[in-house]
Amino acid sequence: MRRLAVALTFVLLAAGCTTAGNTPAPEGANPTLALKIGSSQPETQPNFHCGMKLLKERIEAQAELNLTIDMFPNSQLGPDAERFAGVQSGDIDIDLQGGSAMSTAFPKIGVLDAAYAFNDIDHFFKWVDQNGKDFFTEFNTATNTTILDAWYFGMRTFTATKPIRKPEDLAGLKIRFPNTPQFLANAEALGANAVAIAVEELYLALQQGVAQGQENPVVATHAQKFDEILKSASLTNHQVGVHFVVVSDKTLDKMSQPQKDALTKAVHDIRAENRKCVDDETEKVLTGWRADSTRTVVEIDQIDRAAFIGKAEAFFNKHYTGDNLKLYQSIRASA
Repeated sequence: MRRLAVALTFVLLAAGCTTAGNTPAPEGANPTLALKIGSSQPETQPNFHCGMKLLKERIEAQAELNLTIDMFPNSQLGPDAERFAGVQSGDIDIDLQGGSAMSTAFPKIGVLDAAYAFNDIDHFFKWVDQNGKDFFTEFNTATNTTILDAWYFGMRTFTATKPIRKPEDLAGLKIRFPNTPQFLANAEALGANAVAIAVEELYLALQQGVAQGQENPVVATHAQKFDEILKSASLTNHQVGVHFVVVSDKTLDKMSQPQKDALTKAVHDIRAENRKCVDDETEKVLTGWRADSTRTVVEIDQIDRAAFIGKAEAFFNKHYTGDNLKLYQSIRASA
């Protein structure tokens, strides 16, 4: 049974941990390893240039670690579900994943993606820093993968063919949500008519009218050019978007303790820089949208947030049961 010690925010592996059938690196030795990191996000998004790229630069700058990182953004290694299976099997070393995509292997992590579960990113990181130890150790036991930390992706908002200020405004609109149980539950909780479309197919679906809107952080909407088609942005901020930096335990078994320590520290240290990068890029995009007379930006204070939150809470308090309900209610109570 693997023994884990938790340090920093999430999980830092103790010396000498192994998986049955693998041999740990010799004490004090740094084996030469090339680590493969994947993501669904394109190179134009902050979690590439202020996340994956920073990680590569900082790890490779420590030549004594004998580690290199090969980056595969933009779903080059497949969609989310396939990539996470690849992390579990050891075919992919590190990946950036949302909780919903990993919830088939560990259902409770999907709750962290519930609409309006967290008020904002401060609430999310506060909860994680106070509760992450037990939660992510349980995740590790269930999945044979280890979450090192989370990087901010942005608050998820609606862009559509018309403004959305209150739940009733979603009526009649076909809004694209990712095809996972949690995201589809979010659609129902908010009163949206969901169409499940892979992000790789979304631009064409918007062009053809298969979907009349979508929800994503502002930086993702702009980077993937969905705003070329959708001219109304509504800052509902209905979900805290994060990417968990998840690593295969089979990869960790190959690494020396100094390599594990350096990787975990680098991922954790990037968290704050990544968040600032996302915030800065979000404001830059919004400034451009606000200055464009062909666009409508519904600001946060123009959203009936109380109506959305009340609707979501009423839904999830019935939707969840057992441990998932306890987790959801504990998150809301910590707001």
